[in-house]
Amino acid sequence: MMADELFAVCGLEDIPNRRAVPMVLARRNDEGDVVPWPIFILRWGRNVRAFENRCPHQDTHLDWERGEFLDSEGTRIQCGKHGALFDLGSGECVQGPCLGQRLTAIDVEIDSEGDICLSGVALVEDDDFDSGQGAE
Repeated sequence: MMADELFAVCGLEDIPNRRAVPMVLARRNDEGDVVPWPIFILRWGRNVRAFENRCPHQDTHLDWERGEFLDSEGTRIQCGKHGALFDLGSGECVQGPCLGQRLTAIDVEIDSEGDICLSGVALVEDDDFDSGQGAE
């Protein structure tokens, strides 16, 4: 797959409104090996954002329970390891040990069929990769 192509990962309606959903996709690293790529997608109405599921503080996953990314008010992304808080739109850390750093954003758009698509990344097809996470 070319990096400038769109890659549909799910339908808009597959992500509950005002929630974040984790996914483990596959891509090639700099050495050409196929590696797991944990991401999450946030949705508010038709506004969608996608980020790598990796805190810039210590490279840990962000979700404090599987699939739980938002703080108790649902207004910030919260790292489950150290409590850092990130802006929902920009991914910038606004409180915590990595203040001023940001999550790695992924270009995302909704296509004409209502699918959430990633762009700017070269993904590996699912049947070539087993994330070890069970059914994605």
